[in-house]
Amino acid sequence: MNAFRTGLPVLLAAGFATGALAQVPAPPALPRPKPAASVPPAPDPAFEAARAAFEALPEAERQGLQDALVWTGDYNGVTTGAFGKRSFEGIQTYQTRSGAAPTGLLTPPERIALKREAEAARRAARFKVQPDPASGAVVGVPEALLPKKSAIPGGSRWQSADGRVTLDTKSFPQGETSLDALFERATAAMPGRKVTYKLKKPDFIVITAETAGGRSYIRYAEGLAGIRGFTIGYDRSVSVTVDRLVIAIANTFTPFPDGAPAAAAPAVAGPAPRPAAPGLAAAPAAPLPGAQVEARPAATGLLLGGGRVLTAASALDACGAPRIGGVTARIERRDAAGSLALLSAEGLAGAPPPLRTEPVGEGEALLVLGAQAKGRPSVAPASAAVEGVYAPLQPGAGGAPVLDRAGRLVGLVARFPAAPRLIAGVMPPTRYGIVPGKAVAAFLAESGVPAGAGTGPAKGAATTLGGAAAPVLGAVVAITCTR
Repeated sequence: MNAFRTGLPVLLAAGFATGALAQVPAPPALPRPKPAASVPPAPDPAFEAARAAFEALPEAERQGLQDALVWTGDYNGVTTGAFGKRSFEGIQTYQTRSGAAPTGLLTPPERIALKREAEAARRAARFKVQPDPASGAVVGVPEALLPKKSAIPGGSRWQSADGRVTLDTKSFPQGETSLDALFERATAAMPGRKVTYKLKKPDFIVITAETAGGRSYIRYAEGLAGIRGFTIGYDRSVSVTVDRLVIAIANTFTPFPDGAPAAAAPAVAGPAPRPAAPGLAAAPAAPLPGAQVEARPAATGLLLGGGRVLTAASALDACGAPRIGGVTARIERRDAAGSLALLSAEGLAGAPPPLRTEPVGEGEALLVLGAQAKGRPSVAPASAAVEGVYAPLQPGAGGAPVLDRAGRLVGLVARFPAAPRLIAGVMPPTRYGIVPGKAVAAFLAESGVPAGAGTGPAKGAATTLGGAAAPVLGAVVAITCTR
């Protein structure tokens, strides 16, 4: 469960007051030495070799290997196919346990053996991904552990023979409750219970909690059909077995298997939506047949002023007609490397933060600002990685600006996976490549777009990491594609 209970501490600067002793003259002030410039650590050759070999595999193969490591108990991260420290260490753990040299690089025979062991674990658990007619969702159930099934209001219940593990699915029709109400109920203070993780988004919530004797994981999502979710609770004595099953269950859970997205309107005309209950967003009106329907954000853009927007070029690969704020945008140019794209659209104003062209040190605290379908952009805490960034991002984060704690632009998220493997709808911290600030500066110069680069903080930036995002939020926009 470490992947669900990871904390995200914020470093705060501390001030120190000094005073002089009575009748003792203060010594003359000495010049403060300039801090040495941070030098990024040299890349680990073993890690880089393992990453190169892993990323050369097809995406489905990479995801399958990570999923296999979950089943063998050697990896507790997200199965997106992206290679990072957890994947490297998970492979090393598997190799050590198998009696092989812990290189972090899986040979073809090792990949076959790993998949065989994982498949044996799945079969032993009798893990079956199945529709649940009572709730309308699809969920993976380890039937060997949970042989007892019964009906509950709005869903189904699976239990272990000894009652120490319970998996419930649950659904609520439109208007019966709201995500806000479910979130408040699940996070309410209770004697002896500690909420270890909580996440609240417009269309889903996730909460984990612990007591002296047990653990629980809760997830609900909202769609046009109402609210659907699942809860799993289990005794601490079986956590070694159940922790990995929670990841597998959450990876397979599909609240709306009919394909209707949580916040999208149906593609055909229909009756007007009825009013929503307090705290629950109303279903959007259905468009007329043949009308264009805007999808969720395909990418994140950064306003440059003069009607221009900067984003990652890869985020627009499948975008025939980009739009920004309801306005049609034109792809003005791309860089030679195919990393960056400049869009133009009428009526857009704004100015980017100052650029930071010097490299960041591995582990340095950063922020990523990703566009959302509605409202202000999401702010995700991150840390610098080798040629990238570790952050818990959501779809549409391609092109998202990455800031340092002074509010300067470090770079843009280069790409977001086309088919991410989420854990209960949530993307835990994962490594993403970035287009560095130096490349951004060169591209803007070639495009004739003025951009400031400097070492000072952005105007109005706070000294805390969270405050660094505030001046830039208004320059982050969602890029959508019409179909």
